[in-house]
Amino acid sequence: MSQVDISKIETIHEIDAATEYLFSLITPNDTLHHALSFSIEAHKEQFRKSGEPYVVHPILVAAIVASLTEDEAMVVAALLHDVVEDTPTTVEEVSEQYGADVAHLVEGLTKIDTIRDAQLIPSNSDEKLVASALSFRKMLLASIEDVRVLVVKLCDRLHNMLTLDALKKDKQRRIAEETVVVYAPIAHRLGISFLKNMLEDLSFTYLFEDEKKAIERYLDENYSTMQIRLNAFRQKVTKLLLKNGFTLDSFEILSRVKHHYSIYLKMQRKGIGIDEILDLLAIRILVKKPVDCYKILGLIHLNFQPLSSRFKDYIAIAKDNGYQTLHTTVFNDTAIIEVQIRTFDMHQTAELGVAAHWKYKSGENENINLDWLDNLQYQNESIEDFYELIKNDLYSEDISVFSPQGKVFTLPRGSVALDFAYAVHTEIGDNAENCWINKEKVSLLTELHNGDIIQVNTADEKVLRCSWMDAIKTSRAKSNIRSNCKHRIRAVNSQSATLILSCIMELPPERIAIWLKENDWYDNRSKAAVDVDYLREQLNRYVEERHHGGRLSSFLTSHRFKLKSYVFGSLEVFSNHHISDIVFDYCCHPKSGDEIVAFYDKGKAHVHHKMCQHAAQMIEDQEPMLFIGWINKNIHHYHLIVSMHNAKGALAGFLTYLAKLDIEINSIELGKEKEEHVQLCELDFHSAEGDLNRLRGKIDKKIKIIQFIRTDDAYRSN
Repeated sequence: MSQVDISKIETIHEIDAATEYLFSLITPNDTLHHALSFSIEAHKEQFRKSGEPYVVHPILVAAIVASLTEDEAMVVAALLHDVVEDTPTTVEEVSEQYGADVAHLVEGLTKIDTIRDAQLIPSNSDEKLVASALSFRKMLLASIEDVRVLVVKLCDRLHNMLTLDALKKDKQRRIAEETVVVYAPIAHRLGISFLKNMLEDLSFTYLFEDEKKAIERYLDENYSTMQIRLNAFRQKVTKLLLKNGFTLDSFEILSRVKHHYSIYLKMQRKGIGIDEILDLLAIRILVKKPVDCYKILGLIHLNFQPLSSRFKDYIAIAKDNGYQTLHTTVFNDTAIIEVQIRTFDMHQTAELGVAAHWKYKSGENENINLDWLDNLQYQNESIEDFYELIKNDLYSEDISVFSPQGKVFTLPRGSVALDFAYAVHTEIGDNAENCWINKEKVSLLTELHNGDIIQVNTADEKVLRCSWMDAIKTSRAKSNIRSNCKHRIRAVNSQSATLILSCIMELPPERIAIWLKENDWYDNRSKAAVDVDYLREQLNRYVEERHHGGRLSSFLTSHRFKLKSYVFGSLEVFSNHHISDIVFDYCCHPKSGDEIVAFYDKGKAHVHHKMCQHAAQMIEDQEPMLFIGWINKNIHHYHLIVSMHNAKGALAGFLTYLAKLDIEINSIELGKEKEEHVQLCELDFHSAEGDLNRLRGKIDKKIKIIQFIRTDDAYRSN
């Protein structure tokens, strides 16, 4: 079965060419020929904005579906997906011609358009689309029972995005917004990574054109260097595997550069430049057996220095959507490269997600559990505190390197050029822009060796590198980077506090600033953006100061400024305005536990990462802001397997005990028989208790533990 060729699809505008391409991806039969003829006849009087016959669209959607799955019903449904909505054809006619299964899929696809019309604000509205798009996504997932309908719809949306040029600019933007808020996250949760990446990158083109061009320009300018680094690393790894018992036909090594929208999101979340992204370059090693994945991981770590905090084992603990891969990141000469290791079967699942179920399982359509699709918020990895700053300095071998003037600097082995910059002077490290080692221009993350001569060039302003903490070695560099990032967050908090007070009091920010300065609170105002009690204290002081003589006036003002708590999932907003919903904007996708800010717009709280450029611009433009925070920022995630007696009330008693420990369960699976009258119970849960051993001791008093691990500790995500 062939893979879809997106570049080819973009060049097809005629029925014959579309048909030929479809049947290059799936073996034609009477049913497919009949459905094709039916679709051509039904749409014969219809044309797209570009002028091409409308039926070219469903044929190419069917081709994309055929590249994902051998499920004939899905391909036929793709051919017919618009006939009920756009032509006189009824669902009953489809059922008579092609059976109940195809009719069920076509009806589900038609239903999506009905939900869209009901939930999504009209295109002539000037209201922000993101809020209604999130409602549409929620309703969509609650209403569509057959996952195959979602897969066909994603293919439909991909072809629509490929042909968006024919529409007006405002329409292009709105469809792109809908795609990145509604459809790309669904593709992600279904595990269909190639669809997710395509939808995001195509949307990115219309939403952030300048940023897309800047990333493309960087990648084009550095293409040769990146390919040389990737090829050199691939050759080293290939030789390493062959030397250690693997044969050429037992593995395959692929390479990739991170896709555009993913690069952009990481820049926004971490407040960094593209050259600071640690997983920009990656190789993927495919093998036949899972045990070989771990053998190769050992060889990689023994021969290349790993970044210790960036190892993730998604084979032992797979993601919700079935994704399984080992991830690690290593130094290779002047480059940092991510290494992904998986089996060939895991690779198919990673690329095709649930669609692999049909493509590689003889077309059997078992029921797929979609419960985990209900929550499409971006899940969390906890923010790590920086610790053990001096350990590397005290317990490692030293190297000696030189400045261009011949001054000697002693650094721990494994130090990179940025460590050297901070060793010279704090200001050099803070403002470091690029460097030369032995007269060759290299990255500031290049590892240093004995005798290297390093020249560091600086920028006029400080360069924030909050994501580089794990890549640098010395405590001086770590502590300064940490301090700079904290200073940036504090500056954002200071600006936010003024705008939060301005929104509550309904006064211009300038007047708030003057009042804060008059009372000597201006320098400490940042606390009002992170401490709701301090914020209330500021409001009370304002009321007392402005209304000395009038109790009624003071009471009325105090009541008007009273902050009410609004809880949405794990987030809490305090405001004297009614808040109907929380919206995560698509420009930065803050994750649970991240540093966040919220803007007030038409009764909704729009949430951004504090490092987001668009949030920074909105703060600069003095947009109204709200106080927002995570309800439990210090939450820890656990995976537990226990042995339980198969007796009435055993599970209820155990869950009651966990509830007394303030444990909140995310998922539970019961019924894997261990032996007669005993079964295994597997749980994922979170707790404010961060000490695994202490928590183990409490649980062990009640039940026998088989396995107990911290998933947010051993398997951190970035």
